Amino acid sequence: MTPIGVTIYVIVFAFTWIDGLLRDLELFNEGALSNYSFPGIGVLIILIGVTLAGFLGQKLVFRPLFAAFERLLHRAPIVKIIYTSVKELLSAFVGKERKFEKPVLVKLDNNSVVRRLGFITATDLVHLRISSDYIGVYLPSSYGLLGELLIVPASNVEPIDAHSAEVMKFIVSGGVSKLK
Repeated sequence: MTPIGVTIYVIVFAFTWIDGLLRDLELFNEGALSNYSFPGIGVLIILIGVTLAGFLGQKLVFRPLFAAFERLLHRAPIVKIIYTSVKELLSAFVGKERKFEKPVLVKLDNNSVVRRLGFITATDLVHLRISSDYIGVYLPSSYGLLGELLIVPASNVEPIDAHSAEVMKFIVSGGVSKLK
């Protein structure tokens, strides 16, 4: 009960203090606004100000600086390869263009009884001059972002009826987490 009371007290105190600061301004002491009371206007002005400052800071400062830094990275030959690869890999995991949406069970060769969990990343490898019977499957490793890309016959790949995020969590945890 005490944490709730203290929280309410702090919020009321903050509103009152901020509003008191604004009431001391000439704008609210003289003229048309002096006849009115605006409880909470101080907090509203601060919220709008902070939001506006953050928005303008991101648009006018952070984005141009980040774009310039990214252009610089794209000019360095080795750094460019590493940076773009890591950026694309991370966007495949969590970005707008998630690529690991098709979990599969992969038989590594025709005689093997061992299978690995993975994700289909490419079904058309013609641009690499690889037969249309093959597909690209990414096999993530446990406890890290590492993994390997295998080109396997499509007949060795069996789709799994499970959510891709759950399969990824299962793989990365080394099989310790439960599949839902």
